Amino acid sequence: MSRSFQVVLKKVVDHSYAIEIGERLFDSLIEDLQQGLVPNVSKYAIITDSTVEPLYGRPLLERLRQNGFEADLFSFPAGETSKTRETKALLEDQLLQRAYGRDSCIIAVGGGAVTDLAGFLAGTFGRGVPSLNYATTLLAAADASVGGKTGVNTPVATNLIGVFHQPRKVYIDLAAWRTLPAREFRSGLAETIKHACLGDAGFFSDLEENLGKVISDRGQLVLDAGVCERIALANCRIKYEVVEQDEHESNLRQILNLGHTAGRALEAVSGYTLLHGEAVSVGLVIQAKLGVKRGYMTEEQAERVIALLKKAGLPTDIPDQIPNRQLMDKMYTDKKVRSGRIRFVFQDGIGAMKRFADGSYSVPVEEAEVMEVLEEMRQL
Repeated sequence: MSRSFQVVLKKVVDHSYAIEIGERLFDSLIEDLQQGLVPNVSKYAIITDSTVEPLYGRPLLERLRQNGFEADLFSFPAGETSKTRETKALLEDQLLQRAYGRDSCIIAVGGGAVTDLAGFLAGTFGRGVPSLNYATTLLAAADASVGGKTGVNTPVATNLIGVFHQPRKVYIDLAAWRTLPAREFRSGLAETIKHACLGDAGFFSDLEENLGKVISDRGQLVLDAGVCERIALANCRIKYEVVEQDEHESNLRQILNLGHTAGRALEAVSGYTLLHGEAVSVGLVIQAKLGVKRGYMTEEQAERVIALLKKAGLPTDIPDQIPNRQLMDKMYTDKKVRSGRIRFVFQDGIGAMKRFADGSYSVPVEEAEVMEVLEEMRQL
């Protein structure tokens, strides 16, 4: 005879947080900590990468210490190839060696790779400690700073191992965008264009009209302050509107993977020689061309998407050295795959997403359909 006991853990959890957009926000971060933004914390761990460390990591460390906070800095080699379980374990060991415990707060300073890795670490260290994001790239502002998705890459798949861990606050430092190489900034524009494609036709038109005010035809950064602020705000708003309805990606939040089924696969098979946004750009083209074949968008709408990506200086072709078969095989590691079938999310024209008869936002796509589009792209 067996007995059972029901463990009832119903509770309402508020994961709300603020996003502050401005220039040189260290003073604001310090003031927030002084006013108790993160209570019951005695030690602060700044996690950054080798590129951001001298520019923002060490200066923030000095400011924290000058204001009486106990803080240390932990850095790892810059780049997506460092976003691994091994790097996370090394950082965890360093935190433990410095006697960090559950009274810690993680401050992620950098781009998307930093916020992904540091957020994952914060979500598991001490079974979860609070974290702050100080985003220094457009990619982090556009994608990684909203929604609490964290994770690492493995040789098999990108971002398939991680947790949902919402930060206590996000700081988007527009001044930091001026320190970015143009290629990194363009990479962030891919996620920005993605957001316009999936959620705001007006923002898409705004980008068509004003992209030249942030990056010139020659690929040089112009960074008009007003347009940059509009871009940052629109990215946060569009992503928030999705995440607020589906925090844990049970359905609607899948639309944020627009362009990512092929894009993440391409990023991985390139050995990360393609930046995330560059790979997503090509993924958006593949999705758009598939969408035209399926009747979800017109040829003209697809051409507008491709033209905007080109205007941003982003690639729209599959690199010659990557075979279609290899790219196709890697798509099977996408986290939307169900029962061994690749699934895509699709635009419904420009500014909206296709919802299918069963209520889902993703749909199985036959391999032959995808291969046909890949072949056609090679012939253009």
